[in-house]
Amino acid sequence: MSLNRFEQTLYDYVRGHAEERQYWHDKVRAIVGESIDTPAGVSRLDSELWRYYEERSAVVPAFGDTERGPALRRTSMKNLAELLIRLWTDPKPANRAPPEPDIDG
Repeated sequence: MSLNRFEQTLYDYVRGHAEERQYWHDKVRAIVGESIDTPAGVSRLDSELWRYYEERSAVVPAFGDTERGPALRRTSMKNLAELLIRLWTDPKPANRAPPEPDIDG
């Protein structure tokens, strides 16, 4: 999976800070638990990650290599959301059709 530079910066930051990692781990699990389907969870997490990125970019020097300030334009965090869901949640069982009865006997 390829992350854009904003996603990669945020991912590296969260991985390097235990409290932030625990916060996002719990948040990801809660969002997935509340979502009816994975795309809804990804969409919600994408929005939450972007809001967090905006907040942190104003105060964290690690975000200095990315575009900062009022001109910061919304960038997708969908790949990062999908990665965190994949890493931090149990896979949901696939909805498989029940086996068809054996009509030969």
